[in-house]
Amino acid sequence: MLKTDVWETIAEEALRESQLWAMALLPSHARERVAVFSSLGAERFALGIESIYEGYLLHYGRARLFSPPDRDTTVLLGDYLYAHGLVRIAALGEVRVVADLAELLSLCAQLRAEPPGRAGSADGLVWAATVALLGRNNGRLEDSRAALRDRGDPAPLAQLAAAETAEEAVAAALARHVARAG
Repeated sequence: MLKTDVWETIAEEALRESQLWAMALLPSHARERVAVFSSLGAERFALGIESIYEGYLLHYGRARLFSPPDRDTTVLLGDYLYAHGLVRIAALGEVRVVADLAELLSLCAQLRAEPPGRAGSADGLVWAATVALLGRNNGRLEDSRAALRDRGDPAPLAQLAAAETAEEAVAAALARHVARAG
């Protein structure tokens, strides 16, 4: 699991950024400091990944650190966290990683827009494979993402994620994801 400072950093920066985000921040005792996918990747990406994933949860699931009062604030805070996480990753100077994360968010948005049942929980596999390969992709994700995007086949992403990190770690991350985002 990640150190507490990841969660505190996200919370403290949101507090400093906007009174609106401060009002949406859960009290410290109610925050769930549970990493979902960042443990599958390189530690240098953890803070950015957790920021982006918290934004994703605001858009599509149940956030861990925030509980905005209305849908508009939820969407805006989710967008802020997406952008903030991408800025963190971009600061590391790895342009390909930012492109992979942009593709991740795009494909997941497509999956979430499809009729229920077609995509299932395939978005979790996109997250798992992408995070596991961040900084080491070298084009290996493209065919797997295309299989899901074009044919609805998540199997290549599952195989890729399992090949890149411990199968038990992937299974645990997917279970945590399903519990938060369905």
